[in-house]
Amino acid sequence: MLELKDVHTYYGNIHALKGISITVNDGEIVTLIGSNGAGKSTTLRTIQGLIRPRSGSIVLDGIALDKVAPHKVAELGVAQSPEGRMIFPRMTVLENLEMGAYARKEKSGFQQDLDRVFSLFPRLKERITQKGGTLSGGEQQMLAMGRALMAHPKILLLDEPSMGLAPILVELIFDTIVAINKEGTTILLVEQNALMALSIANRGYVIQTGEIIMSDSAASLKSNEMVQKAYLGIE
Repeated sequence: MLELKDVHTYYGNIHALKGISITVNDGEIVTLIGSNGAGKSTTLRTIQGLIRPRSGSIVLDGIALDKVAPHKVAELGVAQSPEGRMIFPRMTVLENLEMGAYARKEKSGFQQDLDRVFSLFPRLKERITQKGGTLSGGEQQMLAMGRALMAHPKILLLDEPSMGLAPILVELIFDTIVAINKEGTTILLVEQNALMALSIANRGYVIQTGEIIMSDSAASLKSNEMVQKAYLGIE
């Protein structure tokens, strides 16, 4: 479904992504793990069109994305729940979710997708008229993910969904990611909590200073000695 091939991305003169290649097949959960500053979020921003790659290709279902405007990338079926959630704090829960559907060409399934979001995140239905900025961190994460799902994406990009959440909420968020995937949404997951990410993913990539240094099935990465020492805290 999604293929990045030899992608080089720069911030000014800083070479952030150094020829990365990633594939995500239809129906998969693929995770990208690495330390802070390794290039995980830059990868997602490059896919979304928020940063232009200087070279390389990004293809979604046969359509090249590397020269497409970000709003067009969204229309083609790429939605992101960004790092830090970035919800609209002065808008209600419902208004935030409506914003997620803004780029949709097909509006007829709006209510169906809203019902889907509320079934995945019942807390949001309870808070439907509440301002986004008054929600707890966990509820804001649910809202960011729900807003992305309202775009009815082919592929959902999740950037650090567990960041800053209590352990019990982390489990809830990851259970929900699995449920979203089982309903047919392909997922590319960037996550600091590598153990949880590899527990739910089909495959994974390890990124280090802008380069993919390893790729394998999630189970194989989880049992890899280098991955265990560097990212899983297992000596």
